[in-house]
Amino acid sequence: MARILGIDYGLKRTGLAVTDPLRMFAQPIGMVETSTLFGWLERYCQENEVDSAVIGMPLNLDGSDTHNSQPVRDFVTQMRNRYPQWQLHLIDERMSSREAKASILASGASKSKRREKGLVDTVSAALILQTHLSQLP
Repeated sequence: MARILGIDYGLKRTGLAVTDPLRMFAQPIGMVETSTLFGWLERYCQENEVDSAVIGMPLNLDGSDTHNSQPVRDFVTQMRNRYPQWQLHLIDERMSSREAKASILASGASKSKRREKGLVDTVSAALILQTHLSQLP
């Protein structure tokens, strides 16, 4: 069965997660510099079957757009053009960074590890993907 990618898109860094082959669990797989994201996706998809992606949409607490909403929409348009066969899903990511930081803290990670912004992006991608999985029938 094809995997689903979870993407926490950012202007500088992008966190990534993927489902297990049975699509039951989200697993963080890392962070890449956004400027290299499409190259990374090409390489990853050569080795792994992927048929959809879940992308976090940044919104304010009142549901309005943030300054990062339009760049994410632009990224989604690029994804649709590059991967027209994929299903793309947008997930409200309002609380993903806060939840990621709390999860990292609860895991007992060291203070220096908790300061790694890439770690927060990666955990956020996994949370975004797990949210999607929990909404599937």
